[in-house]
Amino acid sequence: MQVRPYHWRPSGSFLAHLLKATTQQHHRALAPTIARLVPPTAVVFDVGAHAGQYTKLFARAANHGRVYAFEPGSYARSILRTVVWLHGLSNVAVVPMALGSEARLDTLTIPLKSSGSFGFGLSHLGKPSERWRAVAQEIVAATTVDSVVKTLDLDRLDFIKADIEGWELRLLHGAESTLDRFRPRLLLELSGTALARAGDRLADAFAFLAARGYRAFRFEAGASLAPVAESADGDFWFIPAEDPAANAGLWPPDQSCRCSRRPKIDTGPRSRL
Repeated sequence: MQVRPYHWRPSGSFLAHLLKATTQQHHRALAPTIARLVPPTAVVFDVGAHAGQYTKLFARAANHGRVYAFEPGSYARSILRTVVWLHGLSNVAVVPMALGSEARLDTLTIPLKSSGSFGFGLSHLGKPSERWRAVAQEIVAATTVDSVVKTLDLDRLDFIKADIEGWELRLLHGAESTLDRFRPRLLLELSGTALARAGDRLADAFAFLAARGYRAFRFEAGASLAPVAESADGDFWFIPAEDPAANAGLWPPDQSCRCSRRPKIDTGPRSRL
């Protein structure tokens, strides 16, 4: 495997990635569900913001709130910042950091395609997968959700989305205080193969959240959420059991969920795995 330092360079593939990110909107089917779960005044952490497809949806939903888009990769972040500027997303702050279980410097690996373009959607922390013939790497700064909340002196955090190629459980370990204090709703991409890259297991991610009173849901056609009985690969929405939204998972597509404003509930001490 060929490993080279990351260097940005102008290229046709960069322009193609930028054009796609700017002019297209992915995840449109999720927009009604995001609008139900993200109040207009929400504070949102979009972790692994990539080129900003989810960031744009969160910015529209929390149009009177604040979206923090965390993206450690220089290539993805150059696209993300341009998308935020071109779309006039004044409520979005781009944060050039990774989030995990501790504050540290880490190595971000970006796969290189045979064409020479970056497969930046599969960038991940840690050692490169053997499936790639060539990769670029850069040193990035990592911190924790709890540290960011403390540094920014946030008095609320309503929603966390994380798609970070296997470091989702590490992120949760670094967010324990925030999960207990603010009880944010979560959208996590979980893959057993990706989690193994960080030394974690899929079942442990589900167990971690279940032990803290979170219920798992999967998106289904018709903009509804269905309860999940067992751990599996996929995109999952985790909602605190005491949250009214957890009991309104199977919303009819034409019925709004009256659960955007949630009372703060003292959940008391929680067991730790």
